Amino acid sequence: MFALFWLVGASLRLTVLAVPPVVPLLHADLHLAETGIGWLSSLPPMLFAIAAVPGSLLIARFGMVPALLFGLLLSALGGAARGAFADVAGLYASTVAMSAGIAIVQTVMPPLVRAWFPQRIGFATSVYINGLLVGEVIPVGLTIPVILPLLGDSWRLSFVVWSVPVLATALLFAWWVRSPGVAANRNAPVKRRWWPDWRDPLIWRLGLILGGVNATYFVTNAFLPDYVTSTGRPDLVSSALTAINIGQLPASFLMLPLAERLVTRPWAYVATGSLSFISVAAMMLTKGDWIVFWSGVLGFTGAATLIMALALPSILSAADDVHRATAGMFTISYSCAMLLSVFVGWLWDVTHLPIAAFTPVALCGLVIVALSSTVKQADRRSLASE
Repeated sequence: MFALFWLVGASLRLTVLAVPPVVPLLHADLHLAETGIGWLSSLPPMLFAIAAVPGSLLIARFGMVPALLFGLLLSALGGAARGAFADVAGLYASTVAMSAGIAIVQTVMPPLVRAWFPQRIGFATSVYINGLLVGEVIPVGLTIPVILPLLGDSWRLSFVVWSVPVLATALLFAWWVRSPGVAANRNAPVKRRWWPDWRDPLIWRLGLILGGVNATYFVTNAFLPDYVTSTGRPDLVSSALTAINIGQLPASFLMLPLAERLVTRPWAYVATGSLSFISVAAMMLTKGDWIVFWSGVLGFTGAATLIMALALPSILSAADDVHRATAGMFTISYSCAMLLSVFVGWLWDVTHLPIAAFTPVALCGLVIVALSSTVKQADRRSLASE
């Protein structure tokens, strides 16, 4: 079951990260300008925010496993369909479908963790997030040197190739839950409530913790290339971006044995939030290879916080409300990431000072520190009694 969770985690990013390696081909074939690429890149996080609540509705009406399978199938079919259209509108539409499928799966995972592994929430969360982070690296690392040469440099077929593992995961999951002894014991009852309780402070606190992680990751990836270029070191663009993404992997492996102990410890969030703040500040105050070093540290701390934050709805919410809390958390967190990205760009244009633009990014770490006491509300004894 943990192996399936890992595959589901990988499926959350395989099709999304299949785009960056083929951007030059999209420019040439579809005549996409940078603005078009920007819209294409912004669609997934936008849908992650918009489709989280509909995902909660699917869970409430049909159950977690059907919602998960539907999300995986929609992601796979939408991801593959991106290569079937001759125009940009079709590419955008299929990307919306793919991203909506991923948003549904993301919303399913925390309640599924709670229902199937109530005593191992931290570990189960670490497993599928490890798959997610590995799924970010694989298409970026293999598309150009391996996949495209095998496909005659066809970006259309490359989208199909990276959708196949997602479809295979859906089929394997469907087969597994129908196995004797699995369906009867692990199909959670259908829930009826689905709309997040926006008046619940817990949802906002969880959303802002995860929002601090997401905003730091997305904004730094978006603006770090321009920053190192402005310092006169365009040669560091690739190494800095690689560091922030590869730096996540050691943390995801380290959290496998540690997450169970750390997820309900406020000091763990204080530590990772503080180190995130220090990393962003150090990136702005140092030069040369030190920027690459601190980028790697930022990736490491972000991954650790991400794993702990995604385990919190499963621990802090009542069993019937995990899907609603998760949907609300994702809506808030990805909205924060999109809004901060726009704000940082505006601030950079107004001040012409990269360090001023990155100041709000650094402050995201302090938001995590300020909200660290949230995890003290966890009552794990209630899990043991269920």
